[in-house]
Amino acid sequence: MQWRLQMLFQRKLKIRFLFLLFLALLVHLVMDFALPTTHRSCGCDTKASKAMGVLSGSPMPASLKKLSLRILQDFSGSNGSLEKSSQPERAGLHLRAGEPGVQQQHEEANAGWTRGSKLAALFKHPLYNIPVPKVTEKDKLFIVNPMEKFSLHSSGSDEWVSSSKAETLLPTGKTAYDTYPTWLKFHVGINRYELYPRRDPLLPTLLQDLATQRIISSGTTSLSVSLSTPLPRCLLPASLIPMCLLSVQKSGGTQLKLIMTFPNYGQALFKPMKQTRDQETPIDFFYFSDFERHNAEIAAFHLDRILDFRRIPPVSGRLVNITKEIRDITTDKKLAKTFFISPAGNVCFYGECSYYCSTEHALCGKPDRLEGSMAALLPDKTLAKRRSWRSPWRRSYHKSKKAEWELNPNYCAQVRETPPYDSGHRLLDLIDMAILDFLMGNMDRHHYETFEKFGNDTFLLHLDNGRGFGTHSRDEPSILAPLQQCCSIKKSTYLRLQLLATQPYRLSDVLREALAADPLAPVLAEPHLQALDRRLGKVLVAVGHCLARAAHQEKVLVNDVGPWV
Repeated sequence: MQWRLQMLFQRKLKIRFLFLLFLALLVHLVMDFALPTTHRSCGCDTKASKAMGVLSGSPMPASLKKLSLRILQDFSGSNGSLEKSSQPERAGLHLRAGEPGVQQQHEEANAGWTRGSKLAALFKHPLYNIPVPKVTEKDKLFIVNPMEKFSLHSSGSDEWVSSSKAETLLPTGKTAYDTYPTWLKFHVGINRYELYPRRDPLLPTLLQDLATQRIISSGTTSLSVSLSTPLPRCLLPASLIPMCLLSVQKSGGTQLKLIMTFPNYGQALFKPMKQTRDQETPIDFFYFSDFERHNAEIAAFHLDRILDFRRIPPVSGRLVNITKEIRDITTDKKLAKTFFISPAGNVCFYGECSYYCSTEHALCGKPDRLEGSMAALLPDKTLAKRRSWRSPWRRSYHKSKKAEWELNPNYCAQVRETPPYDSGHRLLDLIDMAILDFLMGNMDRHHYETFEKFGNDTFLLHLDNGRGFGTHSRDEPSILAPLQQCCSIKKSTYLRLQLLATQPYRLSDVLREALAADPLAPVLAEPHLQALDRRLGKVLVAVGHCLARAAHQEKVLVNDVGPWV
């Protein structure tokens, strides 16, 4: 009997002990889940600060805030070495191998570049922050009259209000310039060195206007507006022009283009869709027989900006209603006669042009919706004269004959002795354009333009890019002839190309990201984006061959940004 009582007591004691253990575990779990994660202290920040040699709570030294200039000084190594060496410096970490936290922070930096915006990181890089020369009054395309206002009737009649009839007082803190529409501010901002600034706050608004502004007129020739009062007399001194003419685009060309006019008298060049994204140019087509592609115009603008050339006017994609936004409002009688309804019930038209304007090449909507590119027009040539230059590396545009540069390996020596290529940076600008064309696969660069006011000391305008991005499965090495024959390139261009060949700023990735914001996204088929990386590698190889043959590196990499690079 006593033995049974002893066993019962031991069993109850064990049960109580297990119950207490279970209760303790339950309390621990409740407390763990109840406390917010923000109250948990891990000391990570302190460890990171110690690893960087910075006391917790103290301000970061200026030397650590600034990115090391060594990023700018040595890009001549392989892409792999650049990629490895530049990432810790971009994060402001001057850590030696073996120090605590080096590997952890290196991995965190890589993860951050993957998660964040590559495009934003690219434009923050020192190579995209090299200052342009100071812009003086003579370097501006237009001198703005600060007393002239831009205004429209409040009734919505889309008519100008003269400065004498408009309110004389502006809102507090506003200037007459603030009343200008975005397209006019874009024109006013053009200067000797750039078509638009790197961080132009107007650019998003201008692209939005191109994509969404109401179209009030369309045609193959531009609307020229004559005003009884010169409002706003913004682009030239009043003594030189009696009225404010708006952007005019001459008619003509091998393929159909339309001028679209907006309520604020801004205008855009509309190139309609002719091919699908994945449709490659047939291999047997001559370059001058190729179609112009609306998506190539859009992609070219963004690629030009990523390369930091900024020589292509802003372009946006747009879905246009053929019936309401072209046929019903066109002022062009010749264009109006070319509309018809296809057997499939779609609205079609073909317009008038030198080639591809016939019923066989009609442009049809689905049923009346049609994609196209909308490019901001440059200022009218009566206000800002432009000079057209024949490219020295222009193709023969003949089915059997070749151009001189294709037959003469020493052709560049001849070009270097010919004005305007015998001085200044004109030849280097032309090589920039050749690199842009090679990346796009554009073989149709027969002319380029400059603003006459700036003479030979200015940038080249990269216009008419519709024949780019036609092929992705093959490359055309002859487009790089200016680079290969002259063996010269701007150092800034070369450094940016090397940067775009590294994983944090991969060219295909940043262009894909830029194009994702366009209304017609995806703008390019994926194979075209992948082809960009392949072609970029070939450009760098071509420069590498020039460097290997050159006695002095300075003859190949021409320093265009000062002694700090």
